[in-house]
Amino acid sequence: KKFASLSIGDISIGRRSIIVNPPKDLKKPRGKKCFFVKFFGTEDHAWIKVEQLKPYHPHKEEMIKINKGKRFQQAVDAVEEFLRKTKGKDQASSHNSNEEKNRRNSSEERGKQSAGEEKRKASLSEGKLKKGTGEGKKRVSSVSSERGSKSPLKRAQDQSPRKRGRPPKDEKDLTIPESSTVKRVMTGTVAGFKWPPSVSEPVKDSDPHFHHFLLSQTEKPAVCYQAITKKLKVCEEETGSTSIQAADSTAVNGSITPTDKKIGFLGLGLMGSGIVSNLLKMGHTVTVWNRTAEKCDLFIQEGARLGRTPAEVVSTCDITFACVSDPKAAKDLVLGPSGVLQGIRPGKCYVDMSTVDADTVTELAQVIVSRGGRFLEAPVSGNQQLSNDGMLVILAAGDRGLYEDCSSCFQAMGKTSFFLGEVGNAAKMMLIVNMVQGSFMATIAEGLTLAQVTGQSQQTLLDILNQGQLASIFLDQKCQNILQGNFKPDFYLKYIQKDLRLAIALGDSVNHPTPMAAAANEVYKRAKALDQSDNDMSAVYRAYIH
Repeated sequence: KKFASLSIGDISIGRRSIIVNPPKDLKKPRGKKCFFVKFFGTEDHAWIKVEQLKPYHPHKEEMIKINKGKRFQQAVDAVEEFLRKTKGKDQASSHNSNEEKNRRNSSEERGKQSAGEEKRKASLSEGKLKKGTGEGKKRVSSVSSERGSKSPLKRAQDQSPRKRGRPPKDEKDLTIPESSTVKRVMTGTVAGFKWPPSVSEPVKDSDPHFHHFLLSQTEKPAVCYQAITKKLKVCEEETGSTSIQAADSTAVNGSITPTDKKIGFLGLGLMGSGIVSNLLKMGHTVTVWNRTAEKCDLFIQEGARLGRTPAEVVSTCDITFACVSDPKAAKDLVLGPSGVLQGIRPGKCYVDMSTVDADTVTELAQVIVSRGGRFLEAPVSGNQQLSNDGMLVILAAGDRGLYEDCSSCFQAMGKTSFFLGEVGNAAKMMLIVNMVQGSFMATIAEGLTLAQVTGQSQQTLLDILNQGQLASIFLDQKCQNILQGNFKPDFYLKYIQKDLRLAIALGDSVNHPTPMAAAANEVYKRAKALDQSDNDMSAVYRAYIH
């Protein structure tokens, strides 16, 4: 839709890439057409969708001027070397094809070859000529088509006698322009590059976030493509959920087109502060309110407007977001004096991003809708750092139209959002996610303390875990917190304990056992008794050493 001149034979920019044959045991992702790509410089692989690709040559000079990193330059050198070799091959191919054409014509004049042999040579000659003269590029002049119709690339493949799904031997080294998803995958090397908008449509969803997956999964392309296949503007999943893929909130080019609707935001805690900052960076008009008014000052300096009460914010804004600590705070914000409900009138929109139980969010939805308002729940998975980086995962449910109206906001604050259906589903899913995370954190702390009391090195345990299947940013960061004794809150311990408690209650409501969560909850309760509530969740470690 955006990039109308995809040319096989071009190298992609950002991390330079080239099409290669995937491993035989690696399944191709379902859905839109994609290619298995090797990246110059980092030497890793991923599936890349056709519509996410950009050409190398039009952006080459500007990229080189901006990016001075050693690895980036090495990638450029590798690309240029490849192009030199490819040019030589193309010239040889063109020469050979002309010779073949002459032989074919001579053969036709003499009439000495059989019809079958003549047809075979004609097909071979035509294929080589298209590759040598660039005709092949016309066959993939567009990277998208209307839903249900075949793209030019697809039609070209359907017309080929070769086996579908496997590139021919003489095309296996052809390159393809690369997705904007990975344009900044070499961290820090291309952060300043501005993507020019397409003539046909502005660039709205440039997303470099997936470099975390690509760089960490160099030897595991199967995991890479699972991450890459989620880079969609809107995709329908088998479960019926929808995912809107986000853009980089720190992108200097403002690649997100902000909604023209007035945005309100209530609650400037660890999560809310980062969210508001990213909304402002991406050009949204935001009015803020916080129970402690002083927290608003920084955002006023960044261009936000000040709301005196929740009711005032809702009445003056088109869409108002709220992110508070627990069910009681969420209800007080809506139902209390000068609360949200007093500012709701037909057409006003309210999005609750708090992590609460399904009963609470259902009650809030009912009172909002009863006043003619529109309601969406959208709790977020992440921590303070991910909030600041615009890398949250948003789980939404409720008004589908409102979810789509929030698209630019969700792109600014997160890397992915999911629409999960009716009100209450997002609350349940969020509690399950945090139940798993909280239980895992308690297990990490338990393992580190057991290592200590048995005379084993905690650092060695971390090193071993980081080399195994449990390796993750979460594991490393939380273990480092413990080893360094640094429990500055990134996710408050009291809130993860609250989520465990609510998840256990969710299990009780459907008579489903949650013994692991129950055990973890007891450890967090012990940590709270040791005055660790306002520390990071990793402070649960202290419950094991007292």
